[in-house]
Amino acid sequence: MQNKDLVSIITPSWNCGKFLEETIKSIQAQTYTNWELLFQDDCSTDDTKERVLRLAAEDGRIKYECNPHNSGAAVTRNNALLRAKGKWIAFLDSDDLWHPEKLEKQVKFMLDNNYQFSYTEYVEMDINGNETGVLISG
Repeated sequence: MQNKDLVSIITPSWNCGKFLEETIKSIQAQTYTNWELLFQDDCSTDDTKERVLRLAAEDGRIKYECNPHNSGAAVTRNNALLRAKGKWIAFLDSDDLWHPEKLEKQVKFMLDNNYQFSYTEYVEMDINGNETGVLISG
């Protein structure tokens, strides 16, 4: 069952514990607040599970699941998609960040133009969070 205004955010992860809190905080900082985060763990061996569950206990929109066995990024994304309840699907890897108005602007753009799909460009960062100057555009 789809919720007309809900955005289901699909976040696959494998051993990204040290990055994921900043990623989740960038989702929580969204000006568009009608979202669910479907965090799908691909059998991480670091502290990913503990970190996500701690944040999920504080925010009911965050939902954690783990694959039964290590399956790779595509299967992990698809497992999360099976749980999605929103009309809109957004993908965000567990080591990436969003600007606070990303969802608001993108949903408005799609509604205003009667689009079913859209893609945004992004800027690469290094492991320390510094922009590399590389812009990826569709």
